[in-house]
Amino acid sequence: MSAQATSPGSDPFSVLTDIAQRSHEMAAGLPKQEEAVELFSGIGFSLAGQRYVAPMGEVVEILDVPRFTPVPGVRTFMLGVANVRGRLLPIIDLALFFGLPRPAGNLRERRVLVIEQGSLFSGLIVDDVLGMQYFSVDSHMSEPEESTATVKPFLRGAYLRSDEVWNVFSTQALAENEQFLDVAHW
Repeated sequence: MSAQATSPGSDPFSVLTDIAQRSHEMAAGLPKQEEAVELFSGIGFSLAGQRYVAPMGEVVEILDVPRFTPVPGVRTFMLGVANVRGRLLPIIDLALFFGLPRPAGNLRERRVLVIEQGSLFSGLIVDDVLGMQYFSVDSHMSEPEESTATVKPFLRGAYLRSDEVWNVFSTQALAENEQFLDVAHW
Protein backbone atom coordinates (compact mmCIF):
# COMPACT_ATOMS: atom_id res chain seq x y z
CA MET A 1 0.00 0.00 0.00
CA SER A 2 1.36 3.39 -0.85
CA ALA A 3 2.07 6.02 1.75
CA GLN A 4 -0.28 8.37 -0.08
CA ALA A 5 -3.35 6.08 0.46
CA THR A 6 -2.90 6.06 4.23
CA SER A 7 -1.84 9.65 4.77
CA PRO A 8 -4.37 12.23 5.98
CA GLY A 9 -4.00 14.31 2.81
CA SER A 10 -4.81 11.48 0.41
CA ASP A 11 -7.43 11.52 -2.34
CA PRO A 12 -10.97 11.76 -0.75
CA PHE A 13 -12.43 9.21 -3.18
CA SER A 14 -9.77 6.65 -2.21
CA VAL A 15 -10.42 7.24 1.48
CA LEU A 16 -14.17 6.74 1.02
CA THR A 17 -13.61 3.61 -1.08
CA ASP A 18 -11.29 2.23 1.62
CA ILE A 19 -13.84 2.97 4.36
CA ALA A 20 -16.65 1.31 2.36
CA GLN A 21 -14.54 -1.79 1.72
CA ARG A 22 -13.56 -2.14 5.40
CA SER A 23 -17.20 -1.58 6.46
CA HIS A 24 -18.40 -4.40 4.21
CA GLU A 25 -15.68 -6.73 5.51
CA MET A 26 -16.43 -5.99 9.18
CA ALA A 27 -20.22 -5.66 9.00
CA ALA A 28 -22.34 -8.22 10.75
CA GLY A 29 -24.92 -9.83 8.51
CA LEU A 30 -28.58 -9.08 8.92
CA PRO A 31 -30.44 -11.50 11.15
CA LYS A 32 -31.83 -14.45 9.29
CA GLN A 33 -35.33 -13.62 8.14
CA GLU A 34 -37.74 -16.10 9.59
CA GLU A 35 -40.96 -17.06 7.93
CA ALA A 36 -43.94 -15.20 9.34
CA VAL A 37 -46.48 -17.36 11.12
CA GLU A 38 -50.02 -16.97 9.80
CA LEU A 39 -52.47 -16.36 12.63
CA PHE A 40 -56.18 -16.89 13.19
CA SER A 41 -57.68 -14.31 15.53
CA GLY A 42 -60.99 -14.25 17.31
CA ILE A 43 -62.91 -13.36 20.44
CA GLY A 44 -62.55 -15.99 23.14
CA PHE A 45 -65.47 -16.81 25.40
CA SER A 46 -66.61 -19.52 27.77
CA LEU A 47 -69.93 -21.29 27.85
CA ALA A 48 -70.81 -24.10 30.29
CA GLY A 49 -67.16 -24.60 31.19
CA GLN A 50 -65.92 -24.90 27.58
CA ARG A 51 -63.61 -22.45 25.76
CA TYR A 52 -64.72 -21.17 22.36
CA VAL A 53 -63.42 -18.61 19.90
CA ALA A 54 -65.61 -16.71 17.43
CA PRO A 55 -63.85 -15.45 14.29
CA MET A 56 -62.89 -11.82 14.60
CA GLY A 57 -65.23 -10.45 11.93
CA GLU A 58 -68.31 -12.17 13.37
CA VAL A 59 -68.52 -10.24 16.66
CA VAL A 60 -69.20 -6.52 16.34
CA GLU A 61 -69.26 -5.57 20.02
CA ILE A 62 -68.92 -6.92 23.56
CA LEU A 63 -71.25 -5.59 26.27
CA ASP A 64 -72.15 -6.10 29.88
CA VAL A 65 -75.64 -7.57 30.05
CA PRO A 66 -77.85 -4.51 29.45
CA ARG A 67 -81.23 -3.86 31.03
CA PHE A 68 -83.80 -5.57 28.83
CA THR A 69 -87.54 -5.86 28.58
CA PRO A 70 -89.05 -9.37 28.47
CA VAL A 71 -91.14 -10.16 25.41
CA PRO A 72 -94.25 -12.30 25.92
CA GLY A 73 -94.88 -15.33 23.74
CA VAL A 74 -91.25 -16.16 22.90
CA ARG A 75 -89.09 -19.17 23.66
CA THR A 76 -87.26 -19.24 26.99
CA PHE A 77 -83.83 -18.65 25.44
CA MET A 78 -84.90 -15.19 24.25
CA LEU A 79 -84.75 -13.18 27.43
CA GLY A 80 -86.03 -9.94 25.90
CA VAL A 81 -84.93 -6.84 24.00
CA ALA A 82 -82.61 -4.02 25.03
CA ASN A 83 -82.23 -0.54 23.64
CA VAL A 84 -78.57 -0.20 22.68
CA ARG A 85 -77.80 3.24 21.26
CA GLY A 86 -81.26 3.52 19.71
CA ARG A 87 -81.38 0.01 18.25
CA LEU A 88 -83.43 -2.86 19.63
CA LEU A 89 -81.10 -5.73 20.49
CA PRO A 90 -82.68 -9.15 21.07
CA ILE A 91 -80.98 -10.74 24.10
CA ILE A 92 -80.44 -14.48 23.66
CA ASP A 93 -79.14 -16.75 26.42
CA LEU A 94 -76.83 -19.05 24.46
CA ALA A 95 -76.70 -21.65 27.25
CA LEU A 96 -80.51 -21.91 27.29
CA PHE A 97 -80.62 -22.11 23.49
CA PHE A 98 -78.26 -25.10 23.55
CA GLY A 99 -79.84 -26.68 26.63
CA LEU A 100 -76.61 -26.28 28.63
CA PRO A 101 -76.38 -25.67 32.37
CA ARG A 102 -76.30 -22.00 33.31
CA PRO A 103 -73.57 -20.87 35.68
CA ALA A 104 -74.47 -20.04 39.25
CA GLY A 105 -74.61 -16.37 40.02
CA ASN A 106 -76.19 -13.23 38.75
CA LEU A 107 -77.05 -12.82 35.07
CA ARG A 108 -75.41 -9.37 35.22
CA GLU A 109 -72.02 -11.04 35.82
CA ARG A 110 -72.13 -12.57 32.34
CA ARG A 111 -71.28 -10.87 29.04
CA VAL A 112 -72.96 -10.27 25.67
CA LEU A 113 -71.41 -10.88 22.25
CA VAL A 114 -73.20 -8.69 19.71
CA ILE A 115 -73.46 -10.20 16.24
CA GLU A 116 -74.73 -8.62 13.06
CA GLN A 117 -75.23 -10.91 10.07
CA GLY A 118 -77.11 -9.15 7.30
CA SER A 119 -80.39 -7.98 8.82
CA LEU A 120 -79.91 -10.11 11.97
CA PHE A 121 -78.77 -8.09 14.99
CA SER A 122 -78.57 -10.10 18.23
CA GLY A 123 -76.89 -10.19 21.60
CA LEU A 124 -75.64 -13.60 22.75
CA ILE A 125 -75.21 -14.01 26.49
CA VAL A 126 -72.12 -16.08 27.32
CA ASP A 127 -70.58 -16.96 30.68
CA ASP A 128 -67.44 -14.84 30.19
CA VAL A 129 -65.44 -13.13 27.46
CA LEU A 130 -61.79 -14.17 27.40
CA GLY A 131 -60.51 -11.40 25.14
CA MET A 132 -58.68 -11.50 21.83
CA GLN A 133 -57.16 -14.88 21.08
CA TYR A 134 -54.51 -15.66 18.48
CA PHE A 135 -53.67 -19.11 17.13
CA SER A 136 -51.18 -20.35 14.58
CA VAL A 137 -53.15 -21.65 11.61
CA ASP A 138 -50.90 -24.73 11.78
CA SER A 139 -52.55 -25.63 15.10
CA HIS A 140 -56.03 -25.93 13.52
CA MET A 141 -57.80 -29.26 14.00
CA SER A 142 -60.64 -30.07 11.63
CA GLU A 143 -62.58 -31.92 14.33
CA PRO A 144 -63.69 -29.90 17.37
CA GLU A 145 -63.08 -31.14 20.89
CA GLU A 146 -65.85 -33.10 22.58
CA SER A 147 -68.96 -30.98 22.85
CA THR A 148 -72.64 -31.50 23.24
CA ALA A 149 -74.66 -32.56 20.21
CA THR A 150 -76.60 -29.28 20.28
CA VAL A 151 -73.42 -27.13 19.95
CA LYS A 152 -71.50 -29.34 17.49
CA PRO A 153 -73.30 -28.16 14.28
CA PHE A 154 -72.05 -24.63 15.01
CA LEU A 155 -68.38 -25.58 15.42
CA ARG A 156 -65.82 -25.18 12.66
CA GLY A 157 -62.90 -27.17 14.02
CA ALA A 158 -60.67 -26.12 16.88
CA TYR A 159 -57.25 -24.66 17.69
CA LEU A 160 -54.72 -26.08 20.09
CA ARG A 161 -52.48 -23.78 22.14
CA SER A 162 -50.52 -24.73 25.27
CA ASP A 163 -52.49 -27.96 25.67
CA GLU A 164 -55.76 -25.99 25.61
CA VAL A 165 -58.35 -26.68 22.95
CA TRP A 166 -60.47 -23.77 21.72
CA ASN A 167 -63.47 -24.78 19.60
CA VAL A 168 -64.22 -22.36 16.75
CA PHE A 169 -67.82 -21.18 17.14
CA SER A 170 -69.51 -19.89 13.99
CA THR A 171 -72.00 -17.13 14.77
CA GLN A 172 -72.71 -17.08 11.04
CA ALA A 173 -73.97 -20.67 11.22
CA LEU A 174 -76.05 -19.71 14.26
CA ALA A 175 -77.57 -16.76 12.38
CA GLU A 176 -78.67 -19.11 9.59
CA ASN A 177 -80.21 -21.71 11.92
CA GLU A 178 -84.01 -22.05 11.71
CA GLN A 179 -84.44 -22.83 15.42
CA PHE A 180 -82.40 -19.76 16.38
CA LEU A 181 -84.42 -17.53 14.07
CA ASP A 182 -87.79 -18.91 15.18
CA VAL A 183 -88.23 -17.40 18.64
CA ALA A 184 -92.03 -17.42 18.64
CA HIS A 185 -93.53 -19.82 21.18
CA TRP A 186 -96.78 -20.67 19.44
